[in-house]
Amino acid sequence: MTQVITPPVQLRASAPFATLLAKLGPLAELPGTWMGRGFNLISLPDFQKQHSFRLKLNATQEALTFTSIGAPIPNRGFFQNDIFFVGLHYFQQISDAFTSGGLHVETGMWLHVPETTAPAQKNSIVRLSTIPHGDSLLAQGHATSNRGFSPPFASTDALPFTLDPKTGARVDVTDQQFLAPFDNAQLPSGIPARSQFDPGLVLTEVLRNEFNAGQTMDHAHIIQVDARPVGGINDTPVQPQPEEVGGIVNMPFVRVNANVSSFSARFFIETMQDTDGRQYLQLQYIQTVILEFENLLWPHISVGTLVKQ
Repeated sequence: MTQVITPPVQLRASAPFATLLAKLGPLAELPGTWMGRGFNLISLPDFQKQHSFRLKLNATQEALTFTSIGAPIPNRGFFQNDIFFVGLHYFQQISDAFTSGGLHVETGMWLHVPETTAPAQKNSIVRLSTIPHGDSLLAQGHATSNRGFSPPFASTDALPFTLDPKTGARVDVTDQQFLAPFDNAQLPSGIPARSQFDPGLVLTEVLRNEFNAGQTMDHAHIIQVDARPVGGINDTPVQPQPEEVGGIVNMPFVRVNANVSSFSARFFIETMQDTDGRQYLQLQYIQTVILEFENLLWPHISVGTLVKQ
């Protein structure tokens, strides 16, 4: 009679929560649910009006949930020892602040990767994202911490542009055909003036209002991740030309009609202090996706201010 030997079940057990938080590093404050408001700007190709586009502006409401991946994630090494790291699942839902119409849904992971020797890299933050338009990305970057900061946020230029082939510098378009929709844009109620040119103004106004009300920022973790970054976007320098990091994959329809070629995001995890001394967590972010159509590069910019629930 043949004896069937069942191997013992191998479990990858979760570490105690305190241990997990320590290994999450700058991501440690994220687990939980965050809710708030923001602003979304995107220029869309318009097949019905060839050589034209639609500028879509929305005030937004958002829910963003992070859950921990309890067990360590192993990556096996050939040129160096194996590495183990931890991370978070996330799920993001964004809708119009006035109609509640759905605008965006996204799922993915954030990872805190240790320093490696092959390749030689310092510890890094990795973001994996997938959206139902048929786009997936891997963005990589780093985190810094400081004792807080004051507005304004760095300027973010929403106008379409090209790149100087010699220097890589951004060259904004001057054709009135492309500028008129921005000049004549009607912003949603509650969005500060000229945000169609610089969506970062929305974040600046939130912080200024908080500071004017007597609130302060005790400290902040700032995370920047990029995928095929473009110089001049989200404080990425033009010279030296940005390092080729991350990657983006688009389904064929997207690649042909409005190719997503670059991604950059900055997250500000802020420990705020109210006038009564109570501290709370606030997350502000500014995210730029570059679309390609009409032989131009079009910034799709999203900003948000969320409070941990």
